[in-house]
Amino acid sequence: MSDYRIPDEAIVEERFLAATGPGGQNVNKVATAVQLRVDVYRLGLAPWAYAQLKTLAGSRMTAGGELLITARRFRTQDANREDARARLSELVGQAMVRQARRIATKPSRNAKAKRVDAKKSRASVKAGRGKVSMD
Repeated sequence: MSDYRIPDEAIVEERFLAATGPGGQNVNKVATAVQLRVDVYRLGLAPWAYAQLKTLAGSRMTAGGELLITARRFRTQDANREDARARLSELVGQAMVRQARRIATKPSRNAKAKRVDAKKSRASVKAGRGKVSMD
């Protein structure tokens, strides 16, 4: 579900910054990098999807519930703007994929016995490697 449509009212700010990297004089003169600031509360996500988005975003999520995405991969503003929106859409789409609920299982009695037997045999092998005492 990577084609999630971002509502326009969710985008708080779109700022253009001076990019870094290759580009010669163009990098120094033109602000081509895009910083997108999105209010995640306006995305209308379910609580579980919001928690997942918070985990996926990591340090890109602010304490105020805003998500910062910076795109500076391309040399034009339009390409970077599209890249930022595509990355935002993909991130929200990933957050909306519900994780399968984990079902806790117990090892069987036979599996526990096998494990203990393996440990005992391994311990006896290691015990045989010790220093030989001349008694």
